[in-house]
Amino acid sequence: MDQDISPDVIIIGSGVGGGAVAHQLAGTGARILILERGDFLPNEPQNSDPDAVFAQARYRTTDEWQHADGRRFRPGQYYHVGGHTKFYGTAMFRFRDSDFREQSFAGGVSTGWPVTYDQLRPHYDKAERLFGVRGQAGADPTEQDRDPYAYAAIPHEPVIADMAERLARLGLHPFPMPSAVDYGPGGTCRRCGTCDAFACRWDAKGDADTRLIRPLLDHPDVTLWTGAKVTRLISDDQDGRITGVELTHGNTPLRISAPLVVLSAGAINSALILLRSANQAMPQGLANRSGVVGRYLMNHHLTGLMGLRPFATNPTRFPKTLSVNDFYHGLPDDPDARGNLQMLGNISGPMIRSTYPQIPRAMADWLGRHSVDWLCMSEDLPHHDSRVRLLPDDRVQIEYAPGGREGHDRFVRHIRSQLRRAGFPVVLRHSFGIEAPSHQCGTVRMGDDPATSALNHLCRAHDHRNLYVVDGGFMPSSAALNPALTIAAQALRVGDHLRGQWRLLAAA
Repeated sequence: MDQDISPDVIIIGSGVGGGAVAHQLAGTGARILILERGDFLPNEPQNSDPDAVFAQARYRTTDEWQHADGRRFRPGQYYHVGGHTKFYGTAMFRFRDSDFREQSFAGGVSTGWPVTYDQLRPHYDKAERLFGVRGQAGADPTEQDRDPYAYAAIPHEPVIADMAERLARLGLHPFPMPSAVDYGPGGTCRRCGTCDAFACRWDAKGDADTRLIRPLLDHPDVTLWTGAKVTRLISDDQDGRITGVELTHGNTPLRISAPLVVLSAGAINSALILLRSANQAMPQGLANRSGVVGRYLMNHHLTGLMGLRPFATNPTRFPKTLSVNDFYHGLPDDPDARGNLQMLGNISGPMIRSTYPQIPRAMADWLGRHSVDWLCMSEDLPHHDSRVRLLPDDRVQIEYAPGGREGHDRFVRHIRSQLRRAGFPVVLRHSFGIEAPSHQCGTVRMGDDPATSALNHLCRAHDHRNLYVVDGGFMPSSAALNPALTIAAQALRVGDHLRGQWRLLAAA
C-alpha cells in the first residue's frame, strides 16, 4: 500500500487491541494501514540483560510526564511493534464472571460492564489459541465454565512445585498460571531465565508482535508503518465523522483519511490523542461529550513480595507457572482485602539496584539469588478524579487517585503472613505505582449511557460513528487480573462486528 493510496481502515497502535482487530479484518477485502509510533524491537543480547533493561532503561521511552505536584518522571512506556506485550510476563487470565457486574466496596464502586462473560467467552477461546496460552481448566477455584485449554500448562520447576505443595498444605488451592509461552516439544522457549519484563530473543513469548502483527504482514491488504506517531484526529463539525488522522511518519508530517478509524494507542495515549483533537464543536476533545475521556485512570494495585530463603538459592529459570485465587473475592472477614497472587519473574540484583541504588551490589545480588518472588494484585477501583491531563506545550500530567488501596494493603499483609507460614522467615515488599503503567486502563470507558461513557459495548465512540477505541482504555473497571487477554477478547469481538461494517462505512 503506497502512501498515496487511501486505506479503508486505519489502526493506530500495534498492540493487543489493534493487532486483534487487524487479525479479524484481514481477508475481508479491506485495505488496512497500521500506524505504530515505534519500530520493531531489535533482537540483541541486551534484550535479556538486566542492566540494560532496568538500570539503563534501554528500551523505555525517553518522554517525560509529570505528577500533579510538578514532579517529572520517565514512565515505563514501551513503543515498539507489539506494544507493551514485548515486555509483559505472559500472564493471560480471563476475568471472572463477577468482574463484569457492578460491585460496591468500602473503597468505592467497581463499575459494571455493558458486556458479559458469556458474550466474551467464545472470543476468550479464540484469543487463547491465537496467543498460545497454556493452562489447566478447572484448577482455579474462582473460574467459571470454560472449554479446556488447547495447550497443557507449563510444568513447575522444583522450587515452584515445592511452593505449590506448601500452599496446598495451608488449605489453599494453587493452580497453574495461564501463560502465553511456546513451551514444550518443538517449541521455541529455552527457559532462558529472563521473560517477565524482558523481551524474548527466541520469539517464544506469545506477544502481539509475533502472534498478530508479523503473520499479517504477508497479507497483500495489510501495511504497517513504523515510526508513525499520530498527534490528533480531525472530525467533521456537522456529523462528527472522523475525516483525517494527523501524524508524522519519520520526519514527514502527513494527514491521511479512511472510512474507519480504530484507535489502539494504549489507555493513556489514546486519551491524549482524543484530548489533543479538541475543536470548536468539541472543545473538551473528541468522543468526550460525557467529559470522561482521560478520567477513571486505573492501573491495578501491585505489590511485589520477595520471600527470602537465607540458606537456599533459587535456581528457577521460569517461575511464572503458579497462581492463587483463594482470596480473589476477599478474606472471610474482610471482603475488601482481595486479589490475585501470582509468581513474579526472577528478581535479580541489577533490578533491585535500579530501584534502590543505595543497596550495595553484593547485597542486591545475594537477595536476588535467595528469594522466591511474588506479585499481589488487587482491583484499582475507578475514581473520577484519577486522570491523564493534557497541559499547554503538549505536556502530560498524571493525576492518579487509586481506589481501594487500603483493602489491598490488608490483602498484602495477609499474603505475607501466609508466606511466612509456608517457610519464608523474611518477606520484603515493594509497591509499583503509576510510573510503571503496564496495566493502564479506563480512560475511554465504555457503557450504555452516552452521558457517563465515551464508547458503546462494541467500543464505538458515542459521538463518532466511524471511530472505535480498542485498548485498555475501554475498560469500565480493572478487575484484579492481568488485562491483556480481556483486551484481546473484546478486540476480537469488535473485529467480528467490523467485518460486517467496514463496507457500509466506506460506502457512506
